[in-house]
Parts: sequence; structure tokens; C-alpha cells
Amino acid sequence: MSRPPPAQVGALANATFSHLFQLCAHAGRAALGAGRAAHARMLVSGFVPTAFVANCLLQMYVRCADAARARWVFDAMPHRDTVSWNTMLTAYVHAGDIDTAVSLFGVMPDPDVVSWNALVSSYCHRGMFRKSVGLFLEMARRGVDPDRTTFAVLLKACSGLEDLALGVQIHALAVKTGLEADVRAGSALVDMYGKCRSLEDGLCFFQGMGERNWVSWGAAIAGCVQNEQYTRGLELFAQMQRLGLGVSQPAYASVFRSCAAMSCLSTARQLHAHAIKNKFSSDRVVGTAIVDVYAKADSLVDARKAFFGLPNHTVETCNAMMVGLVRTGLGAEAMQLFQFMMRSGTGFDAVSLSGVFSACAEVKGYFQGLQVHCLAIKSGFDADVCVRNAILDLYGKCKALVKSYLIFQEMEQRDSVSWNAIIAALEQNECYEDTIAHLNEMLRSGMEPDDFTYGSVLKACAGLQSLEYGLMVHNKVIKSGLGLDTFVASTVVDMYCKCGMITEAQKLHDRIGRQELISWNSIISGFSLNKQSEEAQKFFSEMLDIGVKPDHFTYATVLDTCANLATIELGKQIHGQIIKQEMLGDEYISSTLVDMYAKCGNMPDSLLMFEKAQKLDFVSWNAMICGYALHGQGLQALEMFERMQKANVLPNHATFVAVLRACSHVGLLDDGCRYFHLMTTRYNLEPQLEHFACMVDILGRSKGPQEALKFVRSMPFEADAVIWKTLLSICKIRQDVEVAEIAASNVLRLDPDDSSVYILLSNVYAESGKWVDVSRTRRLMRQGRLKKEPGCSWIEVQSEMHGFLVGDKVHPRSQEVYEMLNDLIGEMQLSGYEPGSAFFAEVDEEGSASEQDDLLGTVGD
Repeated sequence: MSRPPPAQVGALANATFSHLFQLCAHAGRAALGAGRAAHARMLVSGFVPTAFVANCLLQMYVRCADAARARWVFDAMPHRDTVSWNTMLTAYVHAGDIDTAVSLFGVMPDPDVVSWNALVSSYCHRGMFRKSVGLFLEMARRGVDPDRTTFAVLLKACSGLEDLALGVQIHALAVKTGLEADVRAGSALVDMYGKCRSLEDGLCFFQGMGERNWVSWGAAIAGCVQNEQYTRGLELFAQMQRLGLGVSQPAYASVFRSCAAMSCLSTARQLHAHAIKNKFSSDRVVGTAIVDVYAKADSLVDARKAFFGLPNHTVETCNAMMVGLVRTGLGAEAMQLFQFMMRSGTGFDAVSLSGVFSACAEVKGYFQGLQVHCLAIKSGFDADVCVRNAILDLYGKCKALVKSYLIFQEMEQRDSVSWNAIIAALEQNECYEDTIAHLNEMLRSGMEPDDFTYGSVLKACAGLQSLEYGLMVHNKVIKSGLGLDTFVASTVVDMYCKCGMITEAQKLHDRIGRQELISWNSIISGFSLNKQSEEAQKFFSEMLDIGVKPDHFTYATVLDTCANLATIELGKQIHGQIIKQEMLGDEYISSTLVDMYAKCGNMPDSLLMFEKAQKLDFVSWNAMICGYALHGQGLQALEMFERMQKANVLPNHATFVAVLRACSHVGLLDDGCRYFHLMTTRYNLEPQLEHFACMVDILGRSKGPQEALKFVRSMPFEADAVIWKTLLSICKIRQDVEVAEIAASNVLRLDPDDSSVYILLSNVYAESGKWVDVSRTRRLMRQGRLKKEPGCSWIEVQSEMHGFLVGDKVHPRSQEVYEMLNDLIGEMQLSGYEPGSAFFAEVDEEGSASEQDDLLGTVGD
């Protein structure tokens, strides 16, 4: 058998080795071992490769990510052509070694457009857009003509810079070179116009394109989404399907983002089904977009199904799920997801850390937040401004204000979110004046406040009840153009309410064009805070009439007004709505229901709500104890307090006020003193004026006014008018004129315009038979032009409120009311009741003489 000639053997070897190297190059990094074996075989055989085979070998090492061996082959090549240089240049670009790539490019004998594109692209991929454009200008000066790749990369740089003017110039150059009609360059133009906020120009160019592929359609749809034209993006996607152009990863990702932005759950579900049908639901990018849209639409059941249905979980997918969990208040579950990312080796990025910090803030997980902070420092992500902002927010919400402030001070780069975070932290920690001071610092730094900033600062003004600061901030809000922003305007309404300017608040509320729930809540809460419960209920009715759906806060506020007015029928109706809307699990709602029934005198229903509550906080316990104390059931109040202690619920100042009032009602002096001392010895609560007033009442009823006076004089701070009036009331019961005069003089020293002091003192004189002093006291009251506030009472009958004032004849059935009153007085006399002398002294001076004579005459008969 004859041997083939050497030329034929060489050609066969060329073909064999080149083919082997090409196969390995196509297979990528997994075929590196096979490629090296083929290279070794070539060296052992003594075969001298041609330039083509050497380039194939070089390409194989580049594609298999072995830049060091590629450079060894490159240096050993006796003859290097442009392909060799470009391949080696691409190796360094892909490896991220841009400095070496630039050095190699500098010694390249004759770089062509591919060489320039590689370097221009490398700068662009690393976000160095200005350098990318500068290199293109140098390329033009050297007379190298751009191709479609050059334009695609340059337009991407324009998008990154958001430089529309530069993009238009590149577009003009593309027209001049005839590359505008190329589908790749055209798609890049559509993308550039979208990202440079010139959507109409982009869509106009897109409609005029002679050839459009799925990339062009994807760019047009993405442009709509980036410019918040979500419906147009969905319409383009539907048109793309009607034309039978198929689907793509970017198109799906964009339309799912549209659904997420519009919270359009039904459309998202249809698109999800479409993606499943086209086998895109398991795609990494599309799968992440699906999880994200369900999470942002608060459909966590669907989000979990989509998340766990993915074959592999990437950092991006986990981030989408985590953000959704944090949004819906499931911070603990979000923290568990982060632990899964760590254990599974998925890893994390700046977004993950921002999400888990928000989760820690949600659950007030200070110590967990500290651990994640250490991880952020260790990983180097703590330098990221978004991560820093999340850390700031965490420490602020966990009441670690010092740490939060230190983080803020150490930040080299601060954006508006950083300022908002520290301002919110100061406001949440009740450092109201510092909150306002930081707004001024923010303005001096050149940063413009946004709606979130003004929201926090206006809350600080409300906390200070400073109308002066509030007006200045409101003025700044108007000048910034945010005056009619729903969120800001509602916060202004709230500020005016808390500063007592309820009329101004109402006017602003009426001026808000699109009144959101938050504005209604603010005005209803404002009326409630200003003790205008009836107005609050009227606004609630008006809110329902225009179709605004109440939330937990609305119901809780209106229930509070029902408690204030004792309108139990309305309270029961709201209770029914709460059950219907499955809100009973809300801790705040359940405690407010307990309080409402208690204040309306329905203690059995109050106890029922208390026992059925899923979680009992100190508010619920306080409501029960206060309810029992208010209705004279002191022993039940004290039993409830003992239960509270056994349940390991820490009482607060309000709890002890109710407990001490209960002791006063029952006359338990020793228990009252024990509970009073228990505040400081066990619970480290310093007694406040309210607690001292209760003790004055207890001592006065049990041991007399003299002992109560001694207690007042031994107090660590000066008694206020309430304490002296409490002592004065005790004096009426014990007929102690001496202490009464001391108490009255102190009340008048503190509050000279208090007419009730004269009434109480005159009653003490009347009980003691000192009619001259009664007349003198009444005369002093008249000379001071003081009038007793008329007594007022009301009752709800068949859902209608009936109000009564002393001597009032406005009620349509007043004649029947007075007849019934006379009958009752007669029954009292028949039963042996004799009115005390003070009864005559308490006749309201605002009533007419004839009315008073009629009533007194009836009593005297």
C-alpha cells in the first residue's frame, strides 16, 4: 500500500487539527481538556501549523477562558495576521483585563474595525461610556469606517449616558453611512431613544423600519416600559403575537414589568400561561420577572408557586421574592429566604442585603441586623449607597439612633434616600427639632426634598404641635410643586389637625383633587383628636358615600369616636364590617373594640372581645382594667390587673392610673398604696401627676382631707390644678371647709378663669351651712364674669342621638322630659330622699328665674 504524498498528509493534518480546535472552541470551557490534548498531540507529531490552524488553536483557548495559554500560543506564532491580533485582544477584553488589552492594541500593526469594536465594547460594558465614545472619535480620525457593531455599541453608550443629543448625532452618522437600514443598528436606535426618554422618536423610527426582528420589537416594548407607557408596551406585545413573530426573553421581561407597575394581576396570569406554553417560564430572566410581578401585586401564593417552580434559583430570583415578602410585611420569612441563599450557595448582592436589612427593620430585628451588617462589611457591599441607606433605615427603626447617625456621618456619598432615611430615623425617635434641622442641612447641601422628606418633617411639626414650623414647611411644599400631592397634602392635613387648626385642615382636605384614603384618615383622626367625635363620624359617613373603602386605621379611629360618644349602635355596625372584612386578627382593631364596648358600658361584650383576641397587648389589658374601673367595678379591675401580671405583660403608666382609680372606687387604701409603690420598685415607672391625683383621692376618701393635704405637700413636684380640684371634691364629701379653702386658692392661683372652683367651694360652704360664704363665692364668680359650663348629656335611641343641656328647651319633647323629671323628684321624696343644701347652690345660673322657681317649688312641696 503506497503512502500519500507529504503535501496531502499536511493538508489532512491541517483539516483535522483545525476541525478539532473548532469543535472544542464551540463546546467552550468544558472542552478545555480535550483541546489541550489535541494541542499536545500536534506538538508531539512535529506538525507545523499554518496561520489558519494556529488561529483556530488560539481561538480554542480564548473560548475556553484560558487567556494565559492563549497568550503563549500567540507569542509562539511565527506569522500573526489581523485575525490573530483580534482574537488575542478579545481574550483580554472577555477576561476583564482592559489595561493589557489597551497595551496590546497599542502595538498592533494594523488594527481594523473589529479591533476598534473590541476595545470600544470593552469600555462600554464596564460603564465607561465617555471613554467608549472618545475611542470611537479616535477611530474616525484614523480613517477606520464603522460597521453595524460599532453603531450598536455606540448607541448603547448613549443610552448609558442618557445623552439624547449625542444619540441623534450617531443616528445621523448611521444615515450617512447607509447603516440605518441594518436591523441590528436600527434595533439599537430604538433602544437608545427609549432609554434617552424620547419614546415618540423611538417608536416613530421603529414603525418606519424596513426589517424588524424580535430584537427590534423587544427594544420598542422595553422603551414603553422604561417611559412608564405600560399599556402601550402591552399593546405592542399583543401586536407582535398577532404578526406571528414569536416571543423573546426581553419582551416577556418587559411586559411582566408593565404588569408589576400597574399591579395588573389578571393580565400577569394570562402572560404567565403564555410563557408556560412557549416554554419560557423556567427561563432565569423571565422566571424572575414572573416572581416579581406576583410579589408586587401582593399575590404571594402565586409568587411562591412561581419561585419554587423554577429549576434553579439565582440571586435575582431570590431578590424578587425577598422584596415581595418585605412589601407584604413578612420580614421574618424574608430573613429565612436570605439564610437559604447563604446555605445553598446562591450568594447575594447589594439588592439582597438591602432587602434583608429592610426585613430586619420590619420585625425590629436589631441583633439580626447587626449580623447582616458584619456580613456586608466583610463582603465589601457596605460601601454601596443603597446598602448604606438600608442600614440607616434599620438602625432608625430599631431605635438605635446613635448608630444610625454615625453611619450617616461616615457616608462619603449621600443621595436623597440617605437624607430621607436619617430624617425619618430622627422623626421616628421623636427628635423632632433635629428632624427639622436636618431638612435645613439637606437644603444647604443642594439636595431637593421629595414627598417622603416632607412627610417625615411634617410629622415632626405635628409631634411638636408647632404651627409656626408647620406653616413654614407647608410654604416650602407649595413652592416645590408638591402642594397637591396626595401623600404630602394628607400629611399637611394631619399636621394642621394635631396643631389644633381643624378648620384649615378641612379646607385643605376639600381642595385635594383626588382624595385618597390617607387624607380621609387624617381628617377623621384630626376631628377625633380635637374631641369633635360627631364631626369625625360625619366625615366617615361622607367617605363611605363616595365609595372610599376604609382600612384598619379608619375603623379603629371611628370606633374610638364611638367610645367617646357612647354610640354603641354605630360601634356594633362597624364591628360587623370588621368581621365581614376579616380584620379581627389585627391587634389594634381588637384592642379598640375592647375599649369601645367598655366605654359604652357593655362590659360583657368587652370581656368577650378580650377573651377572643388572638394576641393581647398592653392596650387590650388597659382597656379592660379602665372599663371596670370606670363603671365602678373596682374588684374586677384589680383581678384583671393580677391576670395581666401573671401573663407577663408589662403595665405602663395608663395601667396604673386605672388600677389606682379602681382602688379609689372600692376604698382600698392599703392596696392603693401597695400598687403606687409597685410602680417604682418592680416596673421602674416614675409616678406622674395623674397617679398622685389618684392617691390624693384614695387618701382623702379613706383618711380625710387633712391626710390628703399632707400627701400633696410631700410630693416631689408642685401639684397641678387637677390634684387641688381632686382635694377640693373630697372636702365636699367630708365637709372640711379649711382644706377646701386652701385647695381652692391654689387652683385659682394656677387657673384664675376656672369657674368650677367657685361652684365646688360654694357647695362645700352649703354642705356646712355657711350661706353667707355661699353668697360671697357666687358674687365673686359674677364679678369675675365667670360662668359655669352647662351640664350636658346624651343618649342614643334607635340609632338617633339625643342631646340635653341644663335648662334646655330646644328638644322637641322637652315638655315630656320635664314632666318626667318632676315625677322622678316626687318619687324620690316619697322614698324618703331629702336633697342636701348643696342642691340649691348648684342650680344653674344660666337657667331662667321662672324655670328655677318652678323646679325649686316642686322640690319644696
